[in-house]
Amino acid sequence: MNSKPALGDLTAFAAIVRHASFRKAADELGLSPSTLSHMMRTLEANMGVRLLHRTTRSVSPTEAGDRLVTRLQPVLRDLDRALEEVEVFRDRPSGTLRINTSEIAGRVLMKTVVPAFLARFPDMVLDMVTEGRLVDIVAEGFDAGVRLGEAVPQDMIAVRFGGKARFITVASPNYLAHHNAPQTPDDLKHHTCIRFRMPSGKLFRWEFEKHGQELNIDVSGALMLDHLDLMCEAAAQGLGIAYVSDKAAEAYLREGRLVTVLNDWCPAIPGLFLYYPGHRHVPPGLRAFIDVMRGVG
Repeated sequence: MNSKPALGDLTAFAAIVRHASFRKAADELGLSPSTLSHMMRTLEANMGVRLLHRTTRSVSPTEAGDRLVTRLQPVLRDLDRALEEVEVFRDRPSGTLRINTSEIAGRVLMKTVVPAFLARFPDMVLDMVTEGRLVDIVAEGFDAGVRLGEAVPQDMIAVRFGGKARFITVASPNYLAHHNAPQTPDDLKHHTCIRFRMPSGKLFRWEFEKHGQELNIDVSGALMLDHLDLMCEAAAQGLGIAYVSDKAAEAYLREGRLVTVLNDWCPAIPGLFLYYPGHRHVPPGLRAFIDVMRGVG
């Protein structure tokens, strides 16, 4: 080994392996892919060993690279914890807070929590990633996640915010002018429904409950979508009945473009939770975000 590798180069190497992508790692680190590629060539030259297999389509660690990243990961985690513990002595937290959330939850946070947090802590950078799939927040480098309570992993610490939520069945006044409104979930078999495809590829079964009776309905319909806002828009255009979160339908209901049906079969559920691993030190930035969330969310 010609010289000891720089910490920044090792951190960059670990990010590339974690994302299996130069571009995604470069985005995380705020560097260009070409700069990151140059850093890796320099790292490999200084260590005298090849660490990465590169093709035009993929990147993966060599045997030496895999052994190095396995040793590096706990060291980098310990370093992050050490820096976070020192951070508490600052008057104001700083750094980047990474949160993974669904789009609907992200919209809820954007209304009050995010503006208040950024205004109160100007030294913080908030990196909020919205996506439909439920990810492993630890493996993918997030400080916290936000999801409905039923989707929160059991080994996480969860903080509820935003009050209760509901999934509701909605249709346009025009659709209901030409079709009798369903009175029970079983009536949906006589209706055109807008179905939701989950990130896993499975079609979501509509869930209802009344007086302790629970029903899961596999509805039928010619239109399948993977986005709640698009489902609301499709229902507003009279294309069928949709089953969506009350947050997604809020504006449509207010404007009268949608109305609810089967309202008494759609009870409230616990709602949204911010969650994070309890086995590691809570970063000051995350602690500050939770404080703001509890105050205004």
